[in-house]
This record gives sequence, structure tokens and C-alpha cells, in this order.
Amino acid sequence: MDQQIIIRVANSGDVHYATTITNEMESSAKARGTGIAKRSPEYVSGKMEEGKAVIAHMPDGAWVGFCYIEAWGNDDYVANSGLIVAPQFRKTGVAKQIKKRIFNLSREKYPNAKIFGLTTGLAVMKINSELGYEPVTYSELTDDEQFWAGCKACVNYDVLISKERKNCFCTAMLYDPADHYEPEETAQDFNENSKLYERFMKVKKSRLLKIFRKKTSGNKPTAKSILKMLFNL
Repeated sequence: MDQQIIIRVANSGDVHYATTITNEMESSAKARGTGIAKRSPEYVSGKMEEGKAVIAHMPDGAWVGFCYIEAWGNDDYVANSGLIVAPQFRKTGVAKQIKKRIFNLSREKYPNAKIFGLTTGLAVMKINSELGYEPVTYSELTDDEQFWAGCKACVNYDVLISKERKNCFCTAMLYDPADHYEPEETAQDFNENSKLYERFMKVKKSRLLKIFRKKTSGNKPTAKSILKMLFNL
């Protein structure tokens, strides 16, 4: 990571970055072909003003990255959301540093809260594992309706609802301050199983596609029908 990058708690003086951040969140999600709950520049600005966000930038002010905190269920649960890094700074290690800083900020502000996240990316799962997060089922996350309402802007929301909020494309991960493994243990577990997990998902999708083609006698399957089969195994 470039040693010149400044990573700090955001404040009201950083609101001019808000539109750049939300635009990059949206374009990044489209490029990956994954869903993301949309956030407005006003929402991001509010997090900065509340001191519930971390921003990264160069000494000249050029924006590098961002992440923010959301509290749910009477502050019993905290999510580190909206992690985004400017394209030219990706794969430099800055995302990991931002995640560590927002994690520590969450522990400072909400020492007794369970910290959780939903992600579709193995890279974020790896970072979370290095902080002490563990993969969990959706039932171990907050039941706060406002949190789940935030998923409505995601392209995969119909899948989430069809599974009664018990499953979706995202992997749920949780850090429980009252009951957790040490980061060294969770990191080792992820490193040992990440390739197997990735391979399993590829094989699973491939087999489902073959099964579907047999059932439809060669008719071209739709994305919706494939997803329906995938999440009803």
C-alpha cells in the first residue's frame, strides 16, 4: 500500500466526496454483476458528519476509499457497509486497511455490539476472517426490518425474499465480542477452505444448469429459472 495514503475517521469537511463515492459504488456493482443496496450522497454525507465513517485519500485530497457504520436492533448489531476503493488504488492493500480502521471504530463506538457483514466477494471474506469474523447463517443476523429494507435496491432482492431472508448470493459473516475465535484462527480457516468454497460454487451452478436443461428438453433456460433452482436445493 502507498505509504502516502491517509486513512482516518471522516468528518463534515469530507462531504464533498459523497457523490464521487456513491457513483463509484454503483458503477463497481454493475461491473461485478452483483447487487448492492444503493446509498444517496446525502446518506453518505450524514455518516461522515456523525463520525461513523472512514475515508482514505492522498495528501493532495484525491479520494482513495471509504466505508461506513450502520447500527441496528437498538445498537445490538453493527454493520460495516459500503466498502469501496477507487479503481486505480485497488489491489494495493488499502481495502484491508480501511476495513481494519472501520472495524476498530465500530468496537470503539459499540463495544458490546455484534459486528456483521454481507458480501459476495472472496476478497472481502478474507479480510473479514483476518479480523475475527466467522461465516454464519442469516438467522444469526439482526431481524431489524430497516436493515432488510435496505436490500430492496439490490438486483437480487427477489431471491432474498423467495428464500424468506434465509439465504441469498451474499455470504453472512459475524464478529461476536462475547463469543469469537481469535483472528489467527478464523484467518487460517478461511485460507484453508477458500479455494474449496469457490470450486464448490462453480460445480454446483454447473450441475444445476445441466439438470435444468434435461428437465426442459433442451429449451434455453432463463436467469430467473436457474436462480429458482439454485436456491431451492
